[in-house]
Amino acid sequence: MTVFDEIQSSITRLAEGAGSSVVGIGQRWGIGSGIVLSEGRVLTNAHNVRGSEVTVTFADGRTAEGTVAGHDIEGDLAVIEVDTGHAPALAWATDAPAIGLPVFALSNPGGRGLRVTFGTVSGIDRSFRGPRGTRITGSLEHTSPLLPGSSGGPVLDAAGRLLGINTNRLGEGFYLAIPADEALRGRVDSLASGQSVEPPQLGIAIAPGHVARRMRRAVGLPDAEGLLVHKVVDDSPASRAGLARGDLIVAAAGQPVRSVDDLHGALRAAAGGTLELSVLRGTDERTVQVTFGEAGQPTTEV
Repeated sequence: MTVFDEIQSSITRLAEGAGSSVVGIGQRWGIGSGIVLSEGRVLTNAHNVRGSEVTVTFADGRTAEGTVAGHDIEGDLAVIEVDTGHAPALAWATDAPAIGLPVFALSNPGGRGLRVTFGTVSGIDRSFRGPRGTRITGSLEHTSPLLPGSSGGPVLDAAGRLLGINTNRLGEGFYLAIPADEALRGRVDSLASGQSVEPPQLGIAIAPGHVARRMRRAVGLPDAEGLLVHKVVDDSPASRAGLARGDLIVAAAGQPVRSVDDLHGALRAAAGGTLELSVLRGTDERTVQVTFGEAGQPTTEV
C-alpha cells in the first residue's frame, strides 16, 4: 500500500466514523462547525454563536435547536446544550502532537456537508488574537485546508482522536487550532456546567502606539511607554473611575503596561473586583481605582 493509499484509507475511515461526531452550527450567517462533546453537549467556537440559541445540524441531516450552556468569548469557546441523539462523542488524544504529525481536519460548515482534509502539524505553541483582541497562546498550527465555516471543527490524528479545535486561519495554507489538552478539558467542563467566562471590561478604546506617540508629541509632551486612551464609554467602569480621553495608562496592578496584552492580563486577574491603574494625564501621574460589576456593561475593546 502506497502512502497515498494510506491517506485515502484514513480519510474514508474518519469520514465514516468520526464524521458522525462533527456538526454544523447556524444556518444563514455566522455559520461554523462543532463537535459532539458528550451526550447533550456540543463544543464550538464562541464566534460561531449569535445570542443564546443556535441551530445545530447533525451528520445525518437532523437539525435541532440548542441553547448556549456557557461561553468564553476571549478564549473563543462555547458549549451548546442540545439533543445529540445517537451521535457519539469524539475520543481525546492523550499525547501532545509533534511537528510533522499527519493530521486530518473535519468540518460541516453550517450543516452543508462533511469535509475531510489532510495535512501535517507545521508548528506548535503558536498564538493568535481572539474575537476581542486577547492573545490566545499555545495553539496548534497545521496545513489541512479549511473552507469558511470550518472553525469549531476538529483536528484529528489518524486514529480519530481529537488533537484540537480549528479556530483561525494564519496566512495562506496554515491554520490554527486550540489544542485538546487537559487545560481545554477543564475549560469546557466549566462551560458545560454553565460557568461562562466574562472577564471585566474597562469600557475604553485604545489608540495604536504610533498614534499615541504622535498625539503626545503634537502637544509637546515627552514620549512615554503605555497605552493611550482614545475613547471612554459613558457609564463604564473607566468613566466612573475618572479615566479620560488622552490619559496614558502606564501601569496596572503595579505592573508596567507596554502592550494591550499586559492590560488584558491585569483585567483577567482582577476577576470582576477592582483594578488599580497608574495613568499620565499630561505630565502628571495619578492613580485610578477602577471598580467592576456596577451598572452598565460596556462592550468595547478592553
